[in-house]
Amino acid sequence: MSQEDIRKHVLELMNQKDKIEDEIKQLTSILTQNGVGMNDPLVDPEGYPINSIDVYQVRNARHRIICLQNDHKNIMKQIENGLQGYYSTSSTSNMQVTPMDTDRPEIVVHKTPFARVTLVTPGSPAAYAGIGTDDEVVEFGSVNSTNFKNITDIATVVQHSEGSQINIKLKRGERYLTVQLTPKKWAGKGLLGCTIVGL
Repeated sequence: MSQEDIRKHVLELMNQKDKIEDEIKQLTSILTQNGVGMNDPLVDPEGYPINSIDVYQVRNARHRIICLQNDHKNIMKQIENGLQGYYSTSSTSNMQVTPMDTDRPEIVVHKTPFARVTLVTPGSPAAYAGIGTDDEVVEFGSVNSTNFKNITDIATVVQHSEGSQINIKLKRGERYLTVQLTPKKWAGKGLLGCTIVGL
């Protein structure tokens, strides 16, 4: 595939990704209207359907969201592979390219933390994703040390990604790790269940 073909392919995938994210948002709003999240019970303690919930509609929406989240994961992988292919075809065959090569600004490996996690509530989406207290945030979706202005940047990413996975790169001691966090309504406050402060 030529660079142009790869570029077109990646743009098509990005369009598909946007459509999937829009559909997930619409389906999540159905859950919100019914006052439930992905895991809330739809029956009362005696096993009867809760009157205020359209059980059929909610079950359908949940099932569709799970399918779409899988599609979203696959498309993100394809986009990542496509971009790697795009950059590898744009380099000359005799040039060794490493992610830290300063001549190639397209591939940037962020290592500078810009925020820190000060609290993680047990049972929250953040705890479920494996985020720990005192983890330092290196990347939060599209936010990193080069474009981070204040903590509302993270809040914006969270609001736009409710029900969708966000890749988060953390620094834990001397180690770097990436976790997948899905912001969503849960038993506690907010969509994450953790407190993050800027450094």
